[in-house]
Amino acid sequence: MALGLPQLRSTMLVLTLSAFGFAGLARADDPPQQRNEAAGQKGGRGGNGAPAAPSAADQHRLPGDSTTKQTLDLPGRTLNFAATAGSIRVFDDKGEPLADIATMSYELDGADRATRPVTFLFNGGPGASSAWLQFGAAGPWRLPLDGEGLSPSASPEVKPNAETWLDFTDLVFIDPVGTGYSRVIASGEDARKRFYSVDGDVNSIALVIRRWLERHDRLTSPKYVAGESYGGIRGPKVVRQLQLQHGVGVRGLILVSPLLDFREFTGTSLLQYVASLPSYVAVAREAKGLVTGPVKRADLADVEAYARGEFLTDLVKGEADQEATNRLADKVAELTGIDRAVSRKLAGRFDVSEFRRELDRKNGMVTGRYDASVRGFDPYPDSSNSRFGDPSGDALQAPLTSAAVDVLTRKLNWRPDGSYEVLNGAVERNWDFGGGITPPQSLSELRQILATDAKLNVLVAHGLFDLATPYFGTKRALDQLPAFATSRVKFVVYPGGHMFYSRDGSRQAFRGEVEALIRE
Repeated sequence: MALGLPQLRSTMLVLTLSAFGFAGLARADDPPQQRNEAAGQKGGRGGNGAPAAPSAADQHRLPGDSTTKQTLDLPGRTLNFAATAGSIRVFDDKGEPLADIATMSYELDGADRATRPVTFLFNGGPGASSAWLQFGAAGPWRLPLDGEGLSPSASPEVKPNAETWLDFTDLVFIDPVGTGYSRVIASGEDARKRFYSVDGDVNSIALVIRRWLERHDRLTSPKYVAGESYGGIRGPKVVRQLQLQHGVGVRGLILVSPLLDFREFTGTSLLQYVASLPSYVAVAREAKGLVTGPVKRADLADVEAYARGEFLTDLVKGEADQEATNRLADKVAELTGIDRAVSRKLAGRFDVSEFRRELDRKNGMVTGRYDASVRGFDPYPDSSNSRFGDPSGDALQAPLTSAAVDVLTRKLNWRPDGSYEVLNGAVERNWDFGGGITPPQSLSELRQILATDAKLNVLVAHGLFDLATPYFGTKRALDQLPAFATSRVKFVVYPGGHMFYSRDGSRQAFRGEVEALIRE
């Protein structure tokens, strides 16, 4: 369905996404009482003069915004800023409240609102809150995410983040519905289905960004969008939605460990093996100490050339060509150190779970999916089935959840009821990815936003050891962009996994790239 530009009225009373059933009907600057009435507290008082009973939606709404003054002492500088924890309510096209979407924003004191950049950040999943980017990379406080050194019982105490982006941009972290404290407040499953879909999710996030800009008088600020993982699907689509439906231009898009095209990782696509092979070899070379210092992308030039050349050619020939199959299986065994007989049994076609188990199977260890340089025990080493978790991701959920709740309640003085969902599996299980023969992809929107705005720049960053969204899959996809776009898309790869920013050197280098993008 084609979307046209809306008519932007000076009153800014109504923002409607009628094509997908969302609308923002309360004024962004209304006091809480008026916003409650706009959300459906009609009638004011009952027949006996007593206040009317709150609606079901208002019984479940998030508390009002809390703004606190904060000071961050960092090496060589002190940052004074306002921190606001709160939410934006989303309505349907009939004015009925649907959901409260939580945001945490940080605005530097003394800055000119008209020229101060503001960056909107979200994670992926679907079902992940923004805690990963906030407390791992960009926010004012950071939880040390030390890979193998982190466990569920690790301290959730956050530390001042010397690599915070707050020096050069204000920050707004968005928790999509079902993550963090964000919640559906309408009754029935229809409301939930609106948000648990590719289009509904994008439309709600774009609407929240527009509403936040209005509420904080920041419509004239330079704007940036950052998304991680499934944020690679969200990011370009949100920017396109802002351009077309909300009249909001975005200066830059930052994609962290993104997935841009589900089509390459579904079904029988041979490109999934091409995408993963360089990361498999990076993991093997670091594990064996075959290079001095951390493995870098430059160390994998031979593997990338093989993956897009002879490896792909032999894959295309199919398993019916025994010579080609044995040739690639033996080469994969040589590159990864996995037993040659195992590689031949799998025809050199290792899916992620098979590689994670086979790399160090003799010691009963499995690699991480988010960061395959991290090892953990296989709980069922003698089982014929793979029944292990992710040692690089599972250990993070407990301390990260506690850290987020502690910051919100103790530092920011915002105390919603209910549970904080750092990674909600129910969201992904119930997600409408579109189905059929058209799995979601955002490369179309990436082309569109780069073509529409010649001043828009894109930064794409990956970790070498990420098996969830392998860097080489993204590189191959970006290589297909037309010439007018490639000069404005920068691609960088760092030692580390999906959350490569857990490594000090990678986080510092990435922060420098983001600063360069925004200061340009």
